[in-house]
Amino acid sequence: MNTTINAAASGQFEIGGDLTVNRLGFGAMRITGNGIWGEPEDRAEALRTLKRLPELGINFIDTADSYGPEVSENLIHEALHPYKDMVIATKGGLTRHGPDIWPPLGRPEYLRQCVLMSLRRLGVERIDLWQLHRIDAKVPRDEQFDAIKQMQQEGLIRHVGLSEVNVEEIQAAQKFFKVATVQNMYNLVTRQSEEVLDYCASNNIGFIPWFPLASGNLAQPGTLLDTIAKKNDTTPSGVALAWILMRSPVMLPIPGTGKVKHLEENVAAVNIKLSDEDFKQLDLQGRKEQKS
Repeated sequence: MNTTINAAASGQFEIGGDLTVNRLGFGAMRITGNGIWGEPEDRAEALRTLKRLPELGINFIDTADSYGPEVSENLIHEALHPYKDMVIATKGGLTRHGPDIWPPLGRPEYLRQCVLMSLRRLGVERIDLWQLHRIDAKVPRDEQFDAIKQMQQEGLIRHVGLSEVNVEEIQAAQKFFKVATVQNMYNLVTRQSEEVLDYCASNNIGFIPWFPLASGNLAQPGTLLDTIAKKNDTTPSGVALAWILMRSPVMLPIPGTGKVKHLEENVAAVNIKLSDEDFKQLDLQGRKEQKS
């Protein structure tokens, strides 16, 4: 793998106006076991992957207390603490009862516990970016937002983000705190958050697309995506990531993996330069794919 690849080529973004990160980050969900439960199958390789991040210019890591649970945060601490010029973002507000089970719990006392325990596991005095993993429909959202506001005022949290929200929910949260980032599912063929992305772009809110490499049927041989990938001597997932980065300057994709080789392939996508026409055609095909 070309050792000159560097996430800095993806451009930079200032989270909350004062935390500068390279736009291509890393999602730390996949360094856990199957079902995002327990230790990774190859723990040594997961640690090697994490240690490779700063060498590749990745200075933004997204994790959550529910990944494992606790496993992801613990591995990040083991591999990278003390964090030098890195932003470690985490999330709270979900509980885990087994593989692939994620019930939300938004009671204020639980959200506070999430923050305090993440601080301990990550080994920091303040979390640079803490995100509410989901708004719990069973708890008044203002109670959840107020609890987060109080923790920010105490200095436990620097910036606040939300996950899987619509524009109205972002605006409701902004009555309590400045929303620095929004993390919604978004990729070439999953486009239901276009309105949210446009709102984020208009308000300089970082948009963190999870599951960014998905491309549905567009990755099949002979498709437009496949053709563009061959033209650029890369993979369909590389083109999909390049398209994501080109879509908006507030986009902060966080493709995740527990393998060094796959990590390097993802970072190599920052060197893919799509033509305006290729970008436009992919955009149109992606919208059609979602509707089909």
